[in-house]
Amino acid sequence: MTSDQIATFCLQLPGAREDLKWGSNRVFSVAGNKMFAILDFLGDGLAFKVHPELFLGYLDRPGIRPAPYLARAHWISMQAPWPMGDTELRDLLTRSHQLVVARLPKIRQVGLVLDGNPLADC
Repeated sequence: MTSDQIATFCLQLPGAREDLKWGSNRVFSVAGNKMFAILDFLGDGLAFKVHPELFLGYLDRPGIRPAPYLARAHWISMQAPWPMGDTELRDLLTRSHQLVVARLPKIRQVGLVLDGNPLADC
């Protein structure tokens, strides 16, 4: 996937929006300011949140490392070309979105939770 394809995919997730922050970072968030992905992170990288129980497993994979400044919140980062296939990347971005949505108050989750929530099998 190209950066533009990733951006298009992220913006198709419920309630997602894109902002430019910290210079040229394309930040994707939900519910106003709750980030779930960052494009052009530290150059041409991509960073996003993963499930805490899977965090260390992803770090064992070549090309994936803890996201600077965000690793304590279980974010990983990678540089293009991405070290995983398009399907897996889309799945992880969806999961990142849903991890953030799950932490919102119930009233703010309305319309943001996906059918067949991908977190159910984590």
